[in-house]
Amino acid sequence: MRRSSRACIAAALALLVCGCQSAFFGYVNRGTGEPDATAVYDDTRGLALDIYQPQDAAPGAPVVLFFYGGAWQYGERDQYRFVGRRLAENGVVAVVADYRTWPDSGFPGFVEDGARAVRWTRDHAAEYGGDPERLLLAGHSAGAQIAALLGTDARRLEAVGLEPVDLAGIIGLSGPYDFTINGKYEAIFGPRAQWPEAMPVRFVDGDEPPFLLIHGDADHTVDIGNSRKLDFALRRKGVASTLIVLPGGNHFLPAAAFYDPERSPEVLQAVLRFIGTDAAEADAQAK
Repeated sequence: MRRSSRACIAAALALLVCGCQSAFFGYVNRGTGEPDATAVYDDTRGLALDIYQPQDAAPGAPVVLFFYGGAWQYGERDQYRFVGRRLAENGVVAVVADYRTWPDSGFPGFVEDGARAVRWTRDHAAEYGGDPERLLLAGHSAGAQIAALLGTDARRLEAVGLEPVDLAGIIGLSGPYDFTINGKYEAIFGPRAQWPEAMPVRFVDGDEPPFLLIHGDADHTVDIGNSRKLDFALRRKGVASTLIVLPGGNHFLPAAAFYDPERSPEVLQAVLRFIGTDAAEADAQAK
């Protein structure tokens, strides 16, 4: 990639750090196009999700349900078109779901929304060319916490008739899994007695699906110790877990790498290998 293009991406990331989210997402979604389909998965709460389908894909493609970040307060599915489209380009049926954020809902409401999105995706994946038995969850930042909790605290999926072993894997990007709740987050996570319920690391007991954790070691928003602790807890219980550390990577790099794979090529490569896509297999054979 040309230096000028990299400079533009760096500038866009700087805008995001400064709070100019609209400018950042406007940049990374340039020319992405609309999703292939949109569906409401929760009529009562008015929650929807977008579906991105691979072109000319054989039936039975892997499926990834993605939850965006935003400190459990911000974000919307339309901002993450660049993630959905990048996955679809590589043979994945990608689903990007909205969930309630604060102050419309606090914990555990957004996790319960995530569980309902999982139920809908598993029930409808085949309609879009996906294999419900190859359903993975992914998320960035707060979205990674939601995905990880659905994969570790069995009660969350049990509420919708599923369990963690029904998932093919969890992909966590810059996620908080064992974090301190203070300041504005105290209201979001409710009574102090339920704060431990928000920590995915607390529920690891050996019945989890495989995990892929990606984190920058210069993340000043969510400390990399979160991913290190979850990776250790999973492996200690015999669960397959891979932790990829991005040297010098900030909080947004693991997600931004979906827009610009050349910026941190190991991210998309690792994700596709973990998912088990045909694209990843072809890349491996070429090497």
